[in-house]
Amino acid sequence: MIRKIRLFTPGPTPLLPAAQFAMAAADIHHRTAEFRALYQRVLDQLKTFVGTKNDVLLLASSGTGAMEAAVSNLTSPGDRVLVLSAGKFGERWVALANAFGCAVDVVNVPYGQTFSLDEVRKALKIETRAVFMQATESSTGVRHDVEGVARLLKKADSGALLVVDAITGLGTTHFEVDGWGVDVIIGGSQKAVMIPPGLAYLGVSNRAWEAMEISLNPRYYFDLRKERKNAHKGESSYTPAIALIAALGAALDYIASQAGGDLAAGRDALIDNAEKCAAMTRAAVEAMGLKLFAPAAPAAAATAVLPPAGVDSGVIVKELKNRFGAVITNGQGEMKGQIFRVAHIGLFDYMDTIAIVGALEQIAISTLKIPDFEFGQALAAAQRVFAEVVSPTKPELAVSAR
Repeated sequence: MIRKIRLFTPGPTPLLPAAQFAMAAADIHHRTAEFRALYQRVLDQLKTFVGTKNDVLLLASSGTGAMEAAVSNLTSPGDRVLVLSAGKFGERWVALANAFGCAVDVVNVPYGQTFSLDEVRKALKIETRAVFMQATESSTGVRHDVEGVARLLKKADSGALLVVDAITGLGTTHFEVDGWGVDVIIGGSQKAVMIPPGLAYLGVSNRAWEAMEISLNPRYYFDLRKERKNAHKGESSYTPAIALIAALGAALDYIASQAGGDLAAGRDALIDNAEKCAAMTRAAVEAMGLKLFAPAAPAAAATAVLPPAGVDSGVIVKELKNRFGAVITNGQGEMKGQIFRVAHIGLFDYMDTIAIVGALEQIAISTLKIPDFEFGQALAAAQRVFAEVVSPTKPELAVSAR
């Protein structure tokens, strides 16, 4: 059989064909009226996609660049900050805060788990300047309670800023950014918006802008105040990733088209689609007799699964790619060999989910030799979930490549 490579990874995700075409046609200069019109339109669309009335900025960087910008723009050396860490990307917040001289308190829970609000409350101090967290810890497949943390900060009246890495959360989780009081929310291009890596975006609250005026950490390329000033003129501070911005515009148009041109409704449909694909996958792997790594707080962006006892998860990753061209991800860092992760973020749909479940069934029987498991059991479990959550009279989000 031929092998068609398919990404089932939480980033980069499969590319939207319309975005690829837009990239190929993006032969324009960035200091022209043509680009300024494109840039301003995409920034306005991003506000709707993020779900905020605050300014949203674009940076030519990976998501980590936006994470660094949040730390450098909001803190001064010696500032006390709180990091909520439950995986590799929580640890990245710790490393960034330390790099900029912050006094870092950490709520640290084991991989595969999420922190309790009581733990967060106990760790808050009067002098805590900012709280940094993930919406989804994609390294472990865990979803954190952003709303609960935001509510806790309001109740405590601590004055701490809430900064959320939602790089895999946006497009897979419903947020009320302004209503909850999220001060900075971060996204990345290689996730739910279905374009290549290279762009990061941030929604920034008025409280955060005010904090930047008294923050003393150095910043140059990632000076968000400078970027905001230029964005209001439809420009970037430095040479932008023109082709990626054109692709982003096409992707946001596509998401809107799935709901009759309503981008907010299209975003919600995209999130619901990820939730359904994730629920189908969870049911399927459990039907195989496998265990979820994060059963208490599973994310919609990706499902993390424990392999059978004594099996390196890398064997499953390699078998899926070698036999079927399906690319999933191993665990990261200390979790390498301990879990495998299947993504549902962006351009994944019912058909993709059925395909990866069918391939996993082949691996379960031929390679893992899971006892008492037969072909069709996992597929049936996934089909039942789909049938339960989808009305036959209501069209699904068409995340196909048409």
